[in-house]
Amino acid sequence: MIRFASLASGSKGNCLLVEVGESRLLLDCGLTPRETARRLARLGLAPSDITGIIVTHEHDDHLSGVFSFAARHGVPVWITHGTLRAAAESGKDDRTGAVQVNTIDARTEFAVGDIRVQPYTVPHDAREPVQYVLSDGAFRLGVLTDIGTSTTHVAEALSGCDGLVLECNHDLEMLWSSSYPKWLKQRISGPFGHLDNGQARALLASLDRSRLQHVIGAHLSQQNNRPDLARSALAQALGCEEAWVGLATQEEGFAWRELR
Repeated sequence: MIRFASLASGSKGNCLLVEVGESRLLLDCGLTPRETARRLARLGLAPSDITGIIVTHEHDDHLSGVFSFAARHGVPVWITHGTLRAAAESGKDDRTGAVQVNTIDARTEFAVGDIRVQPYTVPHDAREPVQYVLSDGAFRLGVLTDIGTSTTHVAEALSGCDGLVLECNHDLEMLWSSSYPKWLKQRISGPFGHLDNGQARALLASLDRSRLQHVIGAHLSQQNNRPDLARSALAQALGCEEAWVGLATQEEGFAWRELR
């Protein structure tokens, strides 16, 4: 059985939690150590319960709390070489001397305790970004945020998953009518930016969905999207009632879900 929950999802900070047996991983940590601990407590856990942190890329909303939380609580970190170099160059890894850092290959599966971790590469404007599929050997949870456009490689990684956390960052019309500067609109909607609702719907529709127990829309823009639009897009791809689709929010994330 896999349990998973979100502490936060959005441009102000991201942190996903995955549990198999006594092993618990944070996928990214874009919150302060104190806020991470507070939100873990909402889920009935303490920082001492965390087995490790796996990192997708170096942007602040995913990385800012990783090394400080890891150093404070003695938690090891798994990260690509490119992401680690980018963090070092920007001074974001100033606590790595006190942290066990494990560099990973972006295409090679590894294990953290009882959790099997399969990274896969994605197009995003970062040094060596990856996303992850996590498994207990029987069930698979696919996670995909921070990607500008889908690829065959991404679709292959996510097909046949039992659970899916999928980026629905923005509504394209809302983004282009927003007050954002043109360069930022182009970055967000470009091939190395973020998925809009329509792109997320198309990707989901292209996958083998036969095993899906949970689908969660994630990384929603608070300025350029609405929960009802994201939920509707994913429900259209699934051919299901909109209420069946979950959403991860910035302040609440989402509560425990199970794959079993």
